[in-house]
Parts: sequence; C-alpha cells; structure tokens
Amino acid sequence: MKAIEVTGTIDSQGNLVLDEPIQGTTYPHQVRVIVLVPEPAEEVDPDDTPVEEIKASLRRALQQAKAGQTRPISELWDRIDAE
Repeated sequence: MKAIEVTGTIDSQGNLVLDEPIQGTTYPHQVRVIVLVPEPAEEVDPDDTPVEEIKASLRRALQQAKAGQTRPISELWDRIDAE
C-alpha cells in the first residue's frame, strides 16, 4: 500500500475537500482515507505558517528576483544578527 499525504478541509456536508489535487497518478479503484484532525485542546503552532501565505511569499520573492530587486547576502546576515 502506498501513502500520499495531502491537506484539506471537511465541508458542511461532510465531504473531504483537498487543498490541491493529487497529481501524477489516477486511482480507478476505491482508496482508503485516514483523516487526522487536531483535538480542541491542542494549540495551533504559531510557527505553522499557512501554505497559501508561504506560496504568496515565494511568488513575491521570485518576482523581486526577476526584477533585480536583490540584496547582498552580507546585508541579510547583518539584519539577522540585529534581531
């Protein structure tokens, strides 16, 4: 058996809605699904940045790099050390 990890939500009708389609392979037969949901008492990790926010940040960074809006790495290290 092969495992594929994806994220998604469960809508008001109880349907599993994936954040993104599973690419590359079709599965003509039924598949087994294990749904892991956080317990109400579990705290959300503040370091878990939402996927959409990460994607948007990467898109901005790529656009800036293509436009030549870059900084020397030494300047970035100086900013990191200051924090």
